[in-house]
Amino acid sequence: MKHRILLWSLTSALAGFLFGFDTVVISGAEQKIQSVWGLSVGMHGFAMASALYGTVLGSLLGGWPTDRFGRKITLGWIGILYVVSALGCAFAPGVYSFIAARFIGGIGIGISTVAAPLYISEIAPPSHRGRLAGLFQFNIVFGIVVAFLSNALLSGIGETAWRWMLGVAAVPSVVYTLLCLGIPESPRWLLGRKGDRQGGLRVLQLIHPQGTPAEIEAEARIIEASSSVRTGSSRFWTRRHSVPIGLAVLVAFFNQMSGINAILYFAPRIFAMTGLGEKAALLQSVGIGITNLVFTFVGLWLIDRCGRRTLLYIGSFGYIGSLGLVAWAFFTGHFGIVPVCIFAFIAAHAVGQGAVIWVLISEVFPDLHRAEGQALGSFTHWIFAALLTTFFPGMIAFFPPGWVFLFFCGMMVLQLVWVKLMVPETRGLSLEAIQKQFGITAE
Repeated sequence: MKHRILLWSLTSALAGFLFGFDTVVISGAEQKIQSVWGLSVGMHGFAMASALYGTVLGSLLGGWPTDRFGRKITLGWIGILYVVSALGCAFAPGVYSFIAARFIGGIGIGISTVAAPLYISEIAPPSHRGRLAGLFQFNIVFGIVVAFLSNALLSGIGETAWRWMLGVAAVPSVVYTLLCLGIPESPRWLLGRKGDRQGGLRVLQLIHPQGTPAEIEAEARIIEASSSVRTGSSRFWTRRHSVPIGLAVLVAFFNQMSGINAILYFAPRIFAMTGLGEKAALLQSVGIGITNLVFTFVGLWLIDRCGRRTLLYIGSFGYIGSLGLVAWAFFTGHFGIVPVCIFAFIAAHAVGQGAVIWVLISEVFPDLHRAEGQALGSFTHWIFAALLTTFFPGMIAFFPPGWVFLFFCGMMVLQLVWVKLMVPETRGLSLEAIQKQFGITAE
C-alpha cells in the first residue's frame, strides 16, 4: 500500500473525526442547555436531535454534489459547514438559533457519510480497502474520545462551559478543510462521471506509480466498462440492484436499532440513573470513548483478515449479551454491572457494526450508482438515528429502562438472523468483482 494512498484516505477520513466530535460533544452540554433555556422534554429531545435531522437531509442529498461536482470539492465544503455550525452553536443566543446551527453541522455530517467512505473505497486497493475505508469509522471514534475528554476538561470553567465545548470544534474543522485542497479527485469519478480520461489516467498513475502505461490503460478500461451501461440499466431503483439496496438499508437500520446513538448521546444520563454522581458519570463517558477507540483498532485489524460477515457475527453476539445484562440489571437493581456491560456493548459495536457499516455500504454498489447507494444507506442510518435520539428521553421517562434495553437486545437477535441468511462476503474483491458477484454487469 502506497503512503500517498494512506495520506489521502486519512485526509478524507478526518471528516469522520469532525462527525464523531460533533455527534457526541452535545452529551456534555445537553443537561445544561435544558436548564439554561428551560426546555420541555419534547423541545429538549428535538434540540438534541436537530443535528441528526440535518444529517438526514445531508445524507439524502449528499449523492448529488458528490456525483455532480466530484468527491474532492464535496469533501472540502463539508469542512466549511462544520466551521459555521461550531461557531453558530458557541454564540447561539437562544434555542432556535442553536437548533439552526446544529442542523447545519448535521448537513455536513450527512454528506460526509456519503462522500468520505465512497472516496476512500474508490482509491483503495482491494486488499486494503476494508482498513482504509474503516479509517472513517476510526476517526469517528477518535472524534468521540476527544469530545468526551474535551467535555471533561471544560466542564469546570464556569456557566459558559457548554459554549466552549461546542465552539472548539471550529479549530479541527478549519484544518480539515485546508487539507482537502491537497487530495486528488477519484479516478472512478473522472472516468465514469466526468468523462475526463486524461485526468483519470493521471490519478491512476499516482495510485500505481510502478504500473506500466499498458497496466494503467487496462485498469481505466475496466472502470469505464463497469460504468458504461445502457439506458435501461441506468436507473437506481431496479430489481437488479435489489441485493446491494437491501444490504445498505438493513446494515444501517440494525446499526441504529442497537441503541448506539442513544447511548453515546445520553451516556452521562444513563450512568447517573445507576447512582453515579454527575462528575463520575461524565468520566465514565470518557471510558466509553476510550473503549470504542481500542476496539475499533481491533475491528480494523480484523476486517480484511476475517471479513465483514465474521465481524457482524461477533458484534451481534456481543450486543445480545451486553444489552441483555443491562436490561437484567435495571429490572433487578444490580446497577453495579451497568458500566461494565455498557463498555462491553461499545466494544461489540466497535468490532462489529462500527467497523463494517461504512465499508460495506461503500463497496456493494456499482460505480454508476455508488453515490446514490451510499446516500441511501446514510439516509437510512440517520433517519433512524434522529428518531431514536428524539424519542429516547421520553422512552426512559415513561418506560422502565430495563424494557428499553430489552427492546434493543431483541433487535440484535433479528440482526443475527439477517447476517446468517442474507449477508455475503466482500473481502478481497475489487469493486468491479463485487458488482459481478451481484449479477450487475455492463450490457
